[in-house]
Amino acid sequence: MSSSMPQPETAAIVACTVSRDVQNFDLLIEDMEDALGESWGDLGFAEALAFFSQPEAEAMEFIALALDESDEENLVLMTEIITQAKARDIKVILIAEDVTPAALHSLLRQGADEFVPYPLPEGELTQAISRVRAGEAAEAEPEPAAPQLKAGAKKDGALLVVHGLAGGTGATTMAVNLAWELANVDKKNPPSVCLLDLDLQYGSVATFLDLPRREAVYEMLSDTENMDEEIFGQSLVTFEDRLQVLTAPAEMLPLDLITSEDVDRILDMARNQFDYVVVDMPSTLVQWSETVLSNAHVYFTMIELDMRCAQNALRFKRALQAEELPVEKLRYVLNRAPKFTDLNAKSRVKRMAESLDISIDLQMPDGGKPVTQANDHGLPLANSAPKSPLRREIAKLANSIHDLKGDQAQAA
Repeated sequence: MSSSMPQPETAAIVACTVSRDVQNFDLLIEDMEDALGESWGDLGFAEALAFFSQPEAEAMEFIALALDESDEENLVLMTEIITQAKARDIKVILIAEDVTPAALHSLLRQGADEFVPYPLPEGELTQAISRVRAGEAAEAEPEPAAPQLKAGAKKDGALLVVHGLAGGTGATTMAVNLAWELANVDKKNPPSVCLLDLDLQYGSVATFLDLPRREAVYEMLSDTENMDEEIFGQSLVTFEDRLQVLTAPAEMLPLDLITSEDVDRILDMARNQFDYVVVDMPSTLVQWSETVLSNAHVYFTMIELDMRCAQNALRFKRALQAEELPVEKLRYVLNRAPKFTDLNAKSRVKRMAESLDISIDLQMPDGGKPVTQANDHGLPLANSAPKSPLRREIAKLANSIHDLKGDQAQAA
């Protein structure tokens, strides 16, 4: 009896992960298996350089170079791996966790074709593989289409402003997620929502939603006198067909580039076109801050339970009172508020409010690392961490705002 039974063919290796230890990236292993089955392998950093000179490397389509903060001291080696791969027409997908922007920038400049943050957003690696196989770099993706705005629209939208009284108080996270929750607050009849990033220097709404920064933004800001619906619409980018966003300009600009009159025109245009307009403000007070406050229906002021925020809140309040501005529009929001069971911290919150003679209207829980990951991945919390306690509180706030607007509309 013959023993020459047919043997199953071994799948050709078309890709490899390259890392210090692939077990540190268990989600990467799962996604590679889902995308490629058994047609991928794993290499260490030094092994990869040796492998590139082997005949088997000729069938390689791409490598997934995975690194974390511990690997930054080996950037020279990473650079050499990318250089050798590109020399053999092997695409490079960079997978990075907690790596500094400078290191990422350096590796992308060396020729990495795609960048995907770790932990991997769902489906992101598969999309990156599809792009490199199609020969499309991430930068070649078409920009989202600008919305078509209606001339002469008069929606009289609600203006909601978010202002952080110190760096890192979560103002942009609040603005981005509030805007997204409002855009999804009514599945049957979703309201139109526009998010304006007026921090012309350090605005990061584009980063938090992974949107391109359009040159049209600077052109519009430079000549608001001639702005019409078409010009304003060209400045906006659409996020997932639900949210319109005016990002900060591509280049860092002085905050006094725009005047109070410019801001007035922008807010009027946005409120005429959308049901809700959410504004992310710079932490700095500028000449047009008064314009935004005067137009706002609610002005959310973000603070934390620390001395710098307490001092800034007091100075902010005094500055507005000195100019006889409507401080009654302010709604103080305590971010990273203590848990219900932390009685000591709860008493500190009460003492802080009493000493500043303010009412802390909202207390937002600490979202922890999922918030940072969501922002780095360019996704709202509803998409990346829907069960986050912070996301739930922001969703509650959006629902209450929408219900209040509906009640007011009925009363009118």
